[in-house]
Amino acid sequence: MKKYKVGIIGAGNIAQSAHLPVYRKLADRAEVVAIADTNLARAQDAAKAFDIPKAYNSVEELLASSDVDFVDICVWNNSHAPAAIAAAKAGKPILCEKPMSDSLAHSLEMESEVKKAGVPFMMAMVFRFSAESTLLHQMTEAGELGDIYYAKTGYIRRRGTPIGWFTDMSKSGGGPVIDIGVHCIDVTWFLMGRPKPTRVSAAVSYAIGNFKTKGISRWTALDPGSGVFDTEDSASAIIHFENGASMLVEVSWALNADGSHYTQICGSKGGAILEPFTVFTENNLGYLADHHPIVPKVNRFEEEIAHFIDCLDTGNKPISPIEDGIAIQRMLAGIYDSARLGKEVVI
Repeated sequence: MKKYKVGIIGAGNIAQSAHLPVYRKLADRAEVVAIADTNLARAQDAAKAFDIPKAYNSVEELLASSDVDFVDICVWNNSHAPAAIAAAKAGKPILCEKPMSDSLAHSLEMESEVKKAGVPFMMAMVFRFSAESTLLHQMTEAGELGDIYYAKTGYIRRRGTPIGWFTDMSKSGGGPVIDIGVHCIDVTWFLMGRPKPTRVSAAVSYAIGNFKTKGISRWTALDPGSGVFDTEDSASAIIHFENGASMLVEVSWALNADGSHYTQICGSKGGAILEPFTVFTENNLGYLADHHPIVPKVNRFEEEIAHFIDCLDTGNKPISPIEDGIAIQRMLAGIYDSARLGKEVVI
């Protein structure tokens, strides 16, 4: 198999804590040969820490100066589209961190340029790659739970607002909805069979804001940001789909509630939750039964990046293609639009 030369776009926390360590593990299949960041010193520091030969100040410099086989985009949300478009025009396959971008309009621009260039593209929707999600997807695809008609999902942090660019709407495009809500919405929609979203009703809150609560740890961007805080604390929504199914969603960075993270799907033959992994059915004698499939613990980022490389090897379409990125971005936009307008909106 080919060993791929990789260009990393963005030397921030997600690149250094998740993606770059995985490429070390996959050294027989891929080698990071260049990294770019608008903060050149940070790119140089990352290059030194991870033995990367070249560091650049922009995606354009990297693409012009390095012979990379694909790029891995790990920048601010508002920089996803420019980076992906530049890579597409250079003919490079793209792995892009979630969300697709900071807005639906920018996501559609990305899709247009990627499809025009005809390059492979995969959304880095890492929650799809847990062992539990993989098995449950196989079960739903095989029809073991019947028709999936209802789901609910949530990612609730009592206090967990990240520090840095995340709270600056001009860079992030939103708060917990677009940051962590994208994860639970995506994996739940994926397990539902990816039905077409049609309408959404939602509300967002700004009740807590830039809290000073003591005794908690917070994800901190390597770039401290501008200090702007204009994103929401929490949100709730109901999303309806063309096949009649619906999904309830709740998400927060800060909410006076017990923290939780859950995904539940309900079908005509059975249902399941991912945390803890449980399948609800009836047994052969007609009694209710709970099953607890035993699956291995895996590194989701390693599974994700290995899958993208597999797709480059085989030419197969990834399980999180660009069309899925657009569908999720439409749902995220629908949540914000519904909250802003105070009414249900058509997606």
